Amino acid sequence: MYLPRTLLSHLYTHLVRNTHPLSPPVLILVSLDPDALCACRILTALLKRDYIPHKVQPIAGYSELAAAGKDLVLPLTRQHGGQGGIVVCLGVGGLVDLEEMLGLDGGEDAETQINMYDHGVEVWVVDARRPWNLQNVFGTGVMAPPEEQDTVAKRRRGVDGGKLLPSYTPGRGGIIVYDDGDIEQELNAEKEAFCALQDMPDIDEEADDGDSDEESDSEDAVEDSQTKKRKTWSDDDVEEEADSEDDADRPYQRRRSNSNTSIPATPRSPASRHERLEMSNHPSSSQLGPVPSSPPLQPKEPSARSLRRKLLKMKRKHEAVLEAYYSLGTSASEPISSMLYSLASELGREDNDLLWLALVGMSSTELYGRSKTANSETRQNPWNLSRGDQIRDVLRDEVRRLNPVPASDIARERDEAGGIIPTHARSPTDNSIRLSPEPKFLLIRHWSLYESMLHSPYLSSRLHIWSDAGRRRLHKLLAKMGVSLAEAEKGYTHMDMELKRGLRERLLKFAPMYGLDGLVPPEDSHHHRHEGWGFVRSWGWQACLSAVDVAVITSAILEVGTERIFESISAATPQTDFRMKVYSNYNSRMQTLPTPPTSHNGDSSPSASQLELDASISDPDWTTHRFFAAYDALSPSSSALHLLLSHVPTAQHLHRAILRTGSALVSKHQIRHLRAFRMGVVREGPDVGLFIHPGALVKLATWIAEAISVLEAEKGAKRSNDNALVLAALDERRGVYVVVGLGGGDAASGRVRSRAEQKARADKKAAKEAQKAEKKAQKAVQRAQRKQDRRERDEANGIFVDSDDEASDAESLSSGSDSSDSESEDEEEVEKRKERGYGSNKFGSAFQEVVEETGARVRIDSFEHEVVEVKKEDLSGFLEALSFKAVVG
Repeated sequence: MYLPRTLLSHLYTHLVRNTHPLSPPVLILVSLDPDALCACRILTALLKRDYIPHKVQPIAGYSELAAAGKDLVLPLTRQHGGQGGIVVCLGVGGLVDLEEMLGLDGGEDAETQINMYDHGVEVWVVDARRPWNLQNVFGTGVMAPPEEQDTVAKRRRGVDGGKLLPSYTPGRGGIIVYDDGDIEQELNAEKEAFCALQDMPDIDEEADDGDSDEESDSEDAVEDSQTKKRKTWSDDDVEEEADSEDDADRPYQRRRSNSNTSIPATPRSPASRHERLEMSNHPSSSQLGPVPSSPPLQPKEPSARSLRRKLLKMKRKHEAVLEAYYSLGTSASEPISSMLYSLASELGREDNDLLWLALVGMSSTELYGRSKTANSETRQNPWNLSRGDQIRDVLRDEVRRLNPVPASDIARERDEAGGIIPTHARSPTDNSIRLSPEPKFLLIRHWSLYESMLHSPYLSSRLHIWSDAGRRRLHKLLAKMGVSLAEAEKGYTHMDMELKRGLRERLLKFAPMYGLDGLVPPEDSHHHRHEGWGFVRSWGWQACLSAVDVAVITSAILEVGTERIFESISAATPQTDFRMKVYSNYNSRMQTLPTPPTSHNGDSSPSASQLELDASISDPDWTTHRFFAAYDALSPSSSALHLLLSHVPTAQHLHRAILRTGSALVSKHQIRHLRAFRMGVVREGPDVGLFIHPGALVKLATWIAEAISVLEAEKGAKRSNDNALVLAALDERRGVYVVVGLGGGDAASGRVRSRAEQKARADKKAAKEAQKAEKKAQKAVQRAQRKQDRRERDEANGIFVDSDDEASDAESLSSGSDSSDSESEDEEEVEKRKERGYGSNKFGSAFQEVVEETGARVRIDSFEHEVVEVKKEDLSGFLEALSFKAVVG
């Protein structure tokens, strides 16, 4: 089931009204990423204000999610001694069937499944990963006793096609997905297909293909019988009747072609052949009237086989719709921290602390390409905004609303509007959030200008920082800006004030010479004031941090940790007898999760030979300690601020390692071009222990993918969007490679177009504008001609129109034409937005297909399905099979 965006606060207000001191605590399952952390902070703040007990449980992957379902969720069900409860999944489980994963479906035992109805556990799912598992979205689960399951309407009251209505009353349990708007707007075809499959009876496809000849013979016999019925009144039958005068004295009978028994037909009057012929030759007057026609032939009822074939055709059609949706690839939608802030706003609980958490969560998704934002060309049209741009605009308005500028600081605000990056608060008690013209530099308030520019992924990829020529190019850019190298190597907060005042203007002037057009926010336009600006918050004189800085530091805590454990991991000696937990055919297990119950699934239970685990080696503890360290760092208290600032060196260490490792791979030409993607392997070096964490490896892969994209664009490659990249890092201690796949669309990876492409796009746009102008001029000429003809015709008939009426007619004509033009443009935009799969990552499904074909020992446990672990010996065969998959498109 899903909760529409218009009823966002419906379930929470019901929870507040029905919570009492004996209610079980709300269980919150949170994934390990900054966006989910920020959403968890917002939700726990709301629960604390309403005195609702709760428990937070970090979840690193599907294995931990299944363990949490067994240990924490099932004890809440009424069948296991509990009284029901609420489980909130933040960034967890949106891509799999949660009822199956948490054990709420009763498992494979039929008796247990029947007894699991009305279990009372309600699972709220807030996830930004796509595609949705449609069983969570439109399914209602085992929600009715056995005697009521034949009636779909009795399963749930207040639910229409999976959509919760205002009349819905929680309490019986089930999976409820929070809709950010995508389900209502984009999944209508999938909803129709899923509901049709759910209500369709079970059909055995093999039985249709293997029908016995007996059934076909009987159907042919029935068809012969119907043919003989139509021949009963023919002349041949009349001649046959003349052979036997005795037959005329009894009702006429026809025989079945496949039976020895006769079926009596309609009785006829006992008349002789001579009388019948005479009546036909000399009809009486009464016979000239309307002759009653014979009873109409009843339409042939479809046979069971034809009905089964029709159902099979419908089933395959609906399954194709769902399969096309699942094969789009993985992508990201609205950040879940933004969703939770919308909930707080509906409840009237919004404040600066919750707004800041939403800003940090949104910045974390934008930082590493997980949100879909429009480019500069799209932003020229103020009415054509992507989802990410709309969210940013709303949050920007919230910043202005909740943080009015004091009258005494208006002059300073005017100076900052000129381009100065704020580095301190306005006063000792200033805790406000401000807009800031943040350049695409990394941790600029905590590094020198030179180090911040050097480690910026945007700038380093476009200046080729991995080479000596790229470093010289950076030095030349600083020299043109009038910033000496000694001044640039100072801490940014200690730089000369005049240099900091003119930094934005100088970057706007000289950055385009080096292809750095988007390095700093552009000048304010009439439609988009402060477009592209960042967000900064002050904690008095203690600190002034941007939302991107907090997102980078929080992410580093989750990926590197609070201790230097990566050094011990990289230095550990491998154990030759170690055997990791693998599935020889993991695809069979994963395939059962996103498909509806009517689809055919194979046996998903792994055998003993498929599950192998050596208890002497365990996975690194990336869950509890790191999660709560990052969770505490996001607290609004002053002690949390000190904790956050203490991990700035951790973030700097991670990005230094990304620059070192990425530069080595690119400069030494270790990124190979395979058939469908590029591939690189991190096997050695001082930082290899860092990149066995999937999040850190994704950051490195993003850096390399952007660098490769820039190189291809500068070479004038025709398909510079073909930047799919597979990067593997060796975990020597466990004997596995951690593999990530990026690409499949230019929206997620920051596509860089070559000069030829830019020129071609500009020419195409100019030609399109000229064509539109020409059509508009032709329409204007046609309207003027029609107006002239109408006026001459009216004058010839003695009708004279006032000038005011002519003006109103002209306005109506022009408005009508303009509206038609705008409607046509709107239709074009709608068609563009309907292009599905744009920017999606297709490596997740490709990985599963390779495992199914090759039987490679692979573990897929991350919520990011494009992250896998491959046994060291199986990597070459895995990559070879992967190179034949279509991962770009």
